[in-house]
Parts: sequence; C-alpha cells; structure tokens
Amino acid sequence: MGSFVFHLGKYIMLLWRVFSKPEKFSIYRRRLFDEMISLGLDSLGIIMIISLFMGAVITIQTAANIDSAFIPSYTIGFTTRQSSILEFSPTIMALILAGKVGSNIASEIGLMRVSEQIDALEIMGVNSASFLILPKILASVFINPFLIVISMFVSIGGGYLIAMATDIVTITDYVEGIQLDFRPFHVVYALIKTSVFAFLLTSIPAYNGYYASGSALDVGRASTAGVVNSMILILITNYVLTQLLLI
Repeated sequence: MGSFVFHLGKYIMLLWRVFSKPEKFSIYRRRLFDEMISLGLDSLGIIMIISLFMGAVITIQTAANIDSAFIPSYTIGFTTRQSSILEFSPTIMALILAGKVGSNIASEIGLMRVSEQIDALEIMGVNSASFLILPKILASVFINPFLIVISMFVSIGGGYLIAMATDIVTITDYVEGIQLDFRPFHVVYALIKTSVFAFLLTSIPAYNGYYASGSALDVGRASTAGVVNSMILILITNYVLTQLLLI
C-alpha cells in the first residue's frame, strides 16, 4: 500500500510538471503532428484488421448461440453493433494500444533517461517532462477517438461481410439489427472512455520510462511495468465510467 501511495504521488507530481511551464507553442505543434502519426496513424492497420475479424467472430458466435425460433434474426446485427460500440472498440482497442504504444513510449523515454539525454534537457533549462510527455498525451487524446470510430465501422462491417458470405443471417435482417434502437449517447459514452484511456495509456508508460534508471535491462522492466499498469488502470476505469455513465 505504501508503495502504491508513493508512486501515485510521484505520478501526480510528474503530471503537474507536464502541464506547467510549457515551451513555445511552435515547438509543440511540430512534435504534436509527429506524435499523432507515431502513436495513432501507425496503429491504424492493426486496429482495422483486428476489428474486421472480431466483428465477424461476434456475428458468427451470436448466430451460433441463438437456438430459439422465438429470437428474431436481427438480434445478430443488434448484438454485433452493441458489442462493438459499447465495449470492443473503446476498451479492447485501448488494451491493444496500451501494449503497442505504451511499450514504445516507456522504452523511448527510458532510453533517453539512462543515456542522460533528459539530464541534458534539464541543464539547458527545458522542462523535460512537458517537452517529452505532453505532446504524446495530447496527440493520443486527440487521435484515438478517430481510430475508435473507424474500429466501430470496420467491426460492424466485418459482420456485414459474414452476412454476405454465409447464410447464418440475411443482409436485410443484419442491417435491421444494426439500426434497431440506436442510441447516439452510446457513441458519446465510447468516445469519453476512449479519451480517458488514451490519457492513461500514454501518461503511465511515460511515468515509468521517465523514472527508469540503470541499464537497458531496467528500461525493459520499466516498459513492461508501464504496459501492465496502464492495462490494469484501463480496466478499473472502464468499470467506473460504465457505472457512472450507463447505470
């Protein structure tokens, strides 16, 4: 418990440094676009592939588990849509990004720490925490909602392709299901979760990397800790936000 409180306080103090005394906006603007590409657009391919196949799998599994003739076929499309929007796209994609992006962030900043590049920035009077971490947080919070919206469409589209390629559900029934009782707030809820998750999956690995010390092996441990901690916090936050926003 004492270790948790220690790291929590240290994490909050780092965030205070990150969001205070910013450097010139022109510097951040250049870094912001670079980070959007590195942390967001470079992950678009894997997000689309996973979303496509997961949407197809959800459709097949839902159809396979509907044994009653009293359950209408459009339930398959409805279930695929709800699963994709409410949980799969915002949460599962966040966990995947935490593994891919989080490890890169922790490793990059950790290597800068052990190679004394961060110390050099401090000597030059640069707020190293803000300079290195803030563009990553802002870029992720901005670009991740776009990635998740794409994931939603691709996931639902994966189910549509299954409806076209097989006879488990007709296209008419599937489309009726994805249109049935659509609530725009569910998309808003998913995007709120996405923004919070984006903050966590960048700031927590950045914290672990920023305070890494020792050799490259220690940087690897910091990277692993950053990914694990961010995933745990994402799952806990997912429960809290669901409790607050949907119930």
